[in-house]
Amino acid sequence: MGFIKEFKEFALKGNLVDIAVAFVMGGAFGKVVSTFTEKIIAPIIGMLTGGQNFNDKKVVLKHAIEEVKDPTGKIIIPAGAEVDLEWGYFVTALIDFAIVAFVMFLIIKAINSLKKKDVFIQASVSKTEELLTEIRDSLKK
Repeated sequence: MGFIKEFKEFALKGNLVDIAVAFVMGGAFGKVVSTFTEKIIAPIIGMLTGGQNFNDKKVVLKHAIEEVKDPTGKIIIPAGAEVDLEWGYFVTALIDFAIVAFVMFLIIKAINSLKKKDVFIQASVSKTEELLTEIRDSLKK
């Protein structure tokens, strides 16, 4: 019974729940950023580069081979798939990453700013108020 109780305490801790919520929100945010990049940023870049789409950019290492059969229908040369490096998708993923990193930087900067304000507010409490708070808390017990 101790194992189940210990697991329940672990699973219901605020930090774990916060991480789960952040994970779900991060997935949704990633989808928003991907759509933003593909539907807003990519067309603008395409317009600036003469209508080119980055997702279509690739380097072909080996061209596709069509299947060759003799007159009897026997396969002489089997079909081969094209081998290519789709660098355009990689560039799009880099843009996605840069946007996510920038937004996370802004969020963390805002949180740190709020923490500094909170520390300032706590530091402005006088010694008398602090002692009165301690007395009040001890009387509640």
